[in-house]
Order: sequence, then C-alpha cells, then structure tokens
Amino acid sequence: MREVLARLPAVHVLADAAAQRATAPRWALVEAARRSIVERRAAIVAGTSTDPVIDADVVAALAAELARPALRRVINATGVVLHTNLGRAPLAAAARAAIDDIAHGYSNLEYDLVAGQRGSRHDHLRELLRELTGAEDALVVNNNAAATVLGLAALATDKEIVVSRGELIEIGGSFRLPEILKLSRGVLVEVGTTNKTHAHDYERAIGPATGLLLKVHRSNFAIVGFTAEVSPEQLVAIGRARGVATMVDLGSGALVDRATQRAWGLPAEPTVGETVAAGVDLVTFSGDKLLGGPQAGIAVGTRAAVEAARKHPLMRALRPDKLTLAALAATLSLYREHRVTDVPANRMLAASADALRVTAEELARAIGAVAGLSITVEPCTSAVGGGAMPTAQLPSFAVTIAGAPTEAVDRELRRAAIVGRIEDGRVWLDVRTLAPDELAVVAAAVRALAPR
Repeated sequence: MREVLARLPAVHVLADAAAQRATAPRWALVEAARRSIVERRAAIVAGTSTDPVIDADVVAALAAELARPALRRVINATGVVLHTNLGRAPLAAAARAAIDDIAHGYSNLEYDLVAGQRGSRHDHLRELLRELTGAEDALVVNNNAAATVLGLAALATDKEIVVSRGELIEIGGSFRLPEILKLSRGVLVEVGTTNKTHAHDYERAIGPATGLLLKVHRSNFAIVGFTAEVSPEQLVAIGRARGVATMVDLGSGALVDRATQRAWGLPAEPTVGETVAAGVDLVTFSGDKLLGGPQAGIAVGTRAAVEAARKHPLMRALRPDKLTLAALAATLSLYREHRVTDVPANRMLAASADALRVTAEELARAIGAVAGLSITVEPCTSAVGGGAMPTAQLPSFAVTIAGAPTEAVDRELRRAAIVGRIEDGRVWLDVRTLAPDELAVVAAAVRALAPR
C-alpha cells in the first residue's frame, strides 16, 4: 500500500496535466487535482483501488465544474411561467439593456443633474408609476414582503390592524402574514371566518386603538363555494367613515387590464389601477410576478401614506439598488408604450395553444430521431406560478421523452441546465416557457442523450 500511495501524483503535476485538457482557471485545476488525489488515496487505503494513476480528463472536467458560477442561467421547460425556484420573470430586452447601461459606469442614482446637488433614488420611478396606476405617489423597495412590512410599519406601528381570517396568508418560505405584522409592530385583529367576512365584521372591530384596515389579495390560493369578502371599495368606505387608514396587499400586481387577461385565457385578476381608484390609502405589489420585471416591491397610493412609508427608518434597509430601478423603469416603460407582450412573462401568458403546438412541432423536428428514445408532441397544461392566478390552467404543448429511465434523462438535461418535469413515466418539455433562441439549445441537449 505504501508503494502505491507513493506513486500518487503531486498536486501541481496533476493540475498541469489537466490544464492541457481544459481552460479552467488555475485555482480550479489545483482544487480539482487535490480532491481527486484525496479521493484516490482514501480508496487505496480502504482497499477498493490499487491504481495510483488519475485520469487528467476527469480532473479537467471537475475543474470546469468548480469554475462554473453557482448562480447560472437555466432553461425553463416546466411550463410554469413565473417559476419562483427559477428566478420568476425573465426580463425584457429593454430591461436587460437598461441594466447593462447603468452597470457600465456611474449613474445619477442620488444626484440631481439639473440642480447640481444631491437627489433621491425614490424620484426616478415616481412619475411613471403615478401615470400607470393613477396613484398620487409611489415608491419602490426590494420585494413585496418588504413593501408590506414598510407599509404596515408606517401606517400602524403599535396599533391594531384589522384583517379577515380568510386572508391570513402564507407565502413562500413559510413567511406568514401574522409574522409580518409582528415585524411591523402592529397588533393583529382577526375578523370574520375563513370563508366569509362581511363589512359589519370590520365595523365592529374598529376601536380607539385601530390604526389600519388591511385587505390581502389571495393571489396564491382560492376559496370557492359558500364565500363572501369585502371589496376594496367597501373597505375604503368603512375606513373613511371611522377615520381609519386602508391598505391592500395585491401580491402579484397586474397592470394588464381584465379584458386583456380574459382574452389571453386567464382568470381576471384585480389590477393595481382599479384598486388605487377604489381610494385605498396604500397598495403594495410585486415587480417580478405578473408585472414581469425584476424582483421589487412597489407601494402606491395617497401622498400622505406613501410619504409616511418613505420617511420610515426601515426605508433605508429596504431601498432598491440602481440595477433594480433601471430594469423596473424599462419594464414599466413598455406598459406605458402599450408594448405589454414585449415583457416575456406576458408573451408567455398570451401565447395561444395553436401557436404553442407549432413551436412544439418545430422543437420535435429539430431534435429528430434519437436512438433509444421516443420523441412525441403532446398537449399539456401550463401554470402561471409565482403565487399568482392559482386556478389558471393554460392549454399548452410539450415535447415528451420516453424510452429511457426518466430520472436519468431528467438528470442529464439538468446537467445541461434544462429543467423540465416528469409525468406519466416521461420527461415533458413544455414549450410555453421556452424562448425562441432556446429551442436549438434544447434540441441539441436531447440529441446528446443518445447512447454513445
């Protein structure tokens, strides 16, 4: 054993050999060599190997894997448009260009070029958001949970916050509304029942300590059957009659009007504009869900409510960075220019079943015949995802792969950074969430599944 161990290569020698077969950086080659030697030494000591020779190609492959960024682009073939695990909404070309432009050098993030003095990052999107939503004022933070926390803290710190039991939601990561209220130092007052809450429930709950009437849109689940809830208009009427502020957390935040949503085959989602028009003091929503922009939280509403949030000490911790503001501004500009399907999420949601069938057939032709595999085009159902429109079922088409163990096929596709789904003993590649420039990449990855 000692003789075999003594013949193991030195780290620098093995790294040099691997460098002839890969373009990985030196640190990755050295680390890959070190790990390979440690693994082989352990095998020799355990008696499972007697070979001191280590394949430099294997080391080179490991080095390439080590050098690959942990966060990387993937191709979403799941059919879930706003896939939270895959980064939700892909950005429009205009938003990507805006990020590149701002990241290229310095910016006027907090500098007034006209006055030649310090400015505010909160000014850049104010007018655009006011125009699109009809609100008196607006601000942006780093996600909608932050917008909700900030709004509650600004309007109801140490005060009672009245909310329906049917709206005590939990969002991703077990983040629950009652916990958000605690972070905001608000006191939760539950009214109504899980399935029914009436106007008189809110009215009876209002007392001297009441600071806010809160409504939360159930964007990630639905209650059907024997139900009742209070509309934003009703909530505002109750609040104004008793001198209590109102707030609505819309969550997904649709800017596309209901008629267009229905034309796309979607269930009509309440829009930001109509909620603002109801007279709600503060409306919060996400930038990276139905809006289709970068991760951000947006708060719009009355001048007094938004200013209270803007001046709250939490604002410093929750403020957005320049890249978020640039991408969000570019995305919102597409809405102002009535180019809503230039936003990738909207384009995917608007795609018709007939168009998706054509795309799936195109992908199948590009794949061609693959030895040992059965490639077919099948109808399927896509989802909106991202905690939005939970009842929506979008007719779609997929290329399915059968003839080999599904787990092995799925694993190899994931190695190529392609994520599909497994159903009925097959791997499904739903084309709704594939960009046109990704079809060739997917086709090549499937062809590479052929036995060598």
